[in-house]
Amino acid sequence: MTLADYTSPDLIVSQLRGEDAASVIQELSQALQREERVADLLPFYHAALNHEFLVSSDLETGMAFPHARLPGLKELVFAVGRSKVPLDWGAKNTRTVKLVFLIAVPATDSTRYLLLVSGLARLAKDHRLVEKLHAARDNFQILEALQQIKLLTVQRLRSCFT
Repeated sequence: MTLADYTSPDLIVSQLRGEDAASVIQELSQALQREERVADLLPFYHAALNHEFLVSSDLETGMAFPHARLPGLKELVFAVGRSKVPLDWGAKNTRTVKLVFLIAVPATDSTRYLLLVSGLARLAKDHRLVEKLHAARDNFQILEALQQIKLLTVQRLRSCFT
């Protein structure tokens, strides 16, 4: 499995219109709803936004990973958005981001969520792939870059803690 297995070309917004965390989370939430990955837009949007303002998910690498864990979500999935201009992020707007991964997490899914987050963390450290994401001409090239990050298996994850 790779990061690309948790998204699709229709969940990639290569030119975000939003200019702050709230509008970007709304834009990506709408993509998840449009593709029928999130049934109820408002509860998901509010959960993701509230969590983001409590604990900002931005990293120094110019990426943010907001998420919402809700009952009723059927699968672990993310929408990704890219901005050409740096966006002020978080409650204190202390950092800027250009890539945002909005993750929809089923209430009972912890293991696969950890595998996904570890893959996203590895992506954030891979400057070559991050540059590929920024330079990609279309959603398929973004997806191609995400295919480069292979996810740990459950067995490998467990061995990290034993």
